[in-house]
Amino acid sequence: MTYTRRQYLQLLSTGAVATAGIARTATAQQTPVVKMGNNYFDPIGLYVEPGTTVRFEISAGAHSATAYEDRIPSGATPFDSDTISQGSYEYTFETSGTYDYYCIPHRGLGMVGRIVVGQPGGPAEESALPDGDVPSSNDIVQQGAIADDADSDSDSGTMGWGMGHGMMNGGRIGWVYALPFIGGALGTLALIGGGLYWALTRTSGVEPDDSAMKTLRSRYASGDIDEAEFQRRRERLQNDRDT
Repeated sequence: MTYTRRQYLQLLSTGAVATAGIARTATAQQTPVVKMGNNYFDPIGLYVEPGTTVRFEISAGAHSATAYEDRIPSGATPFDSDTISQGSYEYTFETSGTYDYYCIPHRGLGMVGRIVVGQPGGPAEESALPDGDVPSSNDIVQQGAIADDADSDSDSGTMGWGMGHGMMNGGRIGWVYALPFIGGALGTLALIGGGLYWALTRTSGVEPDDSAMKTLRSRYASGDIDEAEFQRRRERLQNDRDT
């Protein structure tokens, strides 16, 4: 059978549309994984298409993936895995917009994350997160996934959030990624941090001796967070305990 040029171009066009539809379906059916480790979600920022199921998977410790009810798109259902110590939790994102979420046990330590579905939008875009920092929605859309620097075993291939955000803006330093460059200086920083922490606790009275505070102390002593961030998170934990 022979075809005219017009018929041939029509066939090519129909095939291209069908292929694009199959590609979009395959993308929506993939299951991205967000690891929940020691006070981090990785990736901390994730972009997916509507209809995508995301798996929140325990890497270490006990955590939850819990949506802020006032920081998800209108019409979307808040998701909540409850606190789990093994296995995973899955949720299918049907409604386009920006979803901010947190870990119930480690909310005071800034364990938060953001997922953009389709395109940014909704209440999450109107104000800053109350419990921590996440990448901007535009960066998430452009990069697809943004790793959190707290996950030293991350192999996602993207620059850690702490490496880009912390070093450029004076926040927490992505020290895991900087190990090849700082070498022995890390040990010195840890000693200085430990000395400052000892002096601080000598004069600051009794603190709540729970797992969250122990983790915060460890991160400060190792130089993972600076003194200002340590004080801010410590005060938040104290306030949460008093209320």
